Amino acid sequence: MRFSPLRLLAALSLSAVTLAGCAVPSANMPVPSPMSSDASPAQLRANDAARQFVQVVETVEPVAEQLCRSQTRGVNCDFQIVVDDRLNQPPNAFQTVDSFGRPILAFNLGLINSVRNADELAFVMGHEAAHHIESHLTKTRETATLGAVIFAGTAAVMGADVEVIRNAEQMGAAVGARTYSKDFELEADQLGTIIAHRAGYDPVRGAAFFSRIPDPGNRFLGSHPPNAARMEIVRRTAAKLQ
Repeated sequence: MRFSPLRLLAALSLSAVTLAGCAVPSANMPVPSPMSSDASPAQLRANDAARQFVQVVETVEPVAEQLCRSQTRGVNCDFQIVVDDRLNQPPNAFQTVDSFGRPILAFNLGLINSVRNADELAFVMGHEAAHHIESHLTKTRETATLGAVIFAGTAAVMGADVEVIRNAEQMGAAVGARTYSKDFELEADQLGTIIAHRAGYDPVRGAAFFSRIPDPGNRFLGSHPPNAARMEIVRRTAAKLQ
């Protein structure tokens, strides 16, 4: 289901109503008008969050698309921004592609409401766009396939039965998918910094978002690098943009 920013505003505001589907704010649509003066504090905060989201989309999306087109060939750079409007979900954002290969940048209400300023939202949006520009989904699938083949092949050579080979294949795919995931996150942080900066935001201030999420540390085959490493690459990249 697709909504205009006005419907997005309603999704952000009505905490008592569970909505299904996703919202797609258009860069060409008007920003929602303020609510009446008798609105509750929660409704006013949601109104501000909706307006901020639409404004960030309007400024970051064209920058991400222009950079995508300048750095890639044969890649669909027509980003579609969607909002998961299910309530009471933990903050989350991710990048994927639809069945036609169009890149999707997805955000849920938890994330939209949890950012403290437009810089944080712009940095997260730039980070997710960077995953697509760097072809991280494709690269992850390739390493997952390679891992599955190696693990399953090794088990087969050792004379394992079908069930063990199947388990080895699944384990290999998981290990393969995680092999470069930390590197991919840092690459997305670096390019996301550039995107946010070009869109007129402060990526260092935006990356302060990391200070409020759990630090994954430097775990073997972890999916994300330590928060300190992410902040460092953002600072170094931003310093070169001054």
